[in-house]
Amino acid sequence: MNLKKKLAMGIATGALAVSMIGGGTYAYFNDVETTNNTFAAGTLDLAVNPETIIDVSNLKPGDWMPRTFKLENNGTLDISKVLITTDYEQIGGDGEDFGKHIVVNFLRNEDKSGVLIPSNVIVSKTLHELKTMSPDAVKNLSHSLFAEKSGLKAKTKDDFAVQFQFVDNGENQNALQNASLKLKWTFEAEQTKGEQK
Repeated sequence: MNLKKKLAMGIATGALAVSMIGGGTYAYFNDVETTNNTFAAGTLDLAVNPETIIDVSNLKPGDWMPRTFKLENNGTLDISKVLITTDYEQIGGDGEDFGKHIVVNFLRNEDKSGVLIPSNVIVSKTLHELKTMSPDAVKNLSHSLFAEKSGLKAKTKDDFAVQFQFVDNGENQNALQNASLKLKWTFEAEQTKGEQK
């Protein structure tokens, strides 16, 4: 056998030995632990009680209508804001917007009000004006130490007082005779900011 063949045979034998060592079995210590983990999301569940805040007929200019209702947080998460949006549908009125004649004299959150300073969410706004606004119903606007902080904690409620008025503008309002308006107030709850758990 010549030198080249002997060298090639030696290299092949060495490669075979290395591959057998790498492919062989080996032993080591081992220990395995498993954890069981859970992520569960909370719920936002806002309710208005009663669901119909106002249902009135036979109105005439000058009439006013006080009502009360509650916002309830029946969920498991605190609410930071409850934004109110206003929309309405009108039937009749000969082209006159009934929403420009119905005023919300006040919408007050009784729980966020101070002793001397009320927390009025809305003050003297027509339904027409409110269509472009989104006030926060659970914000403490009084900044009183005796009132609840802004927001609505889980499993709590806030009491509200509201007064609507069919404004007598001192002019002929005959176009509104037999007109009707269906008010839709939407209360949209928002969660609080995320936090370390």
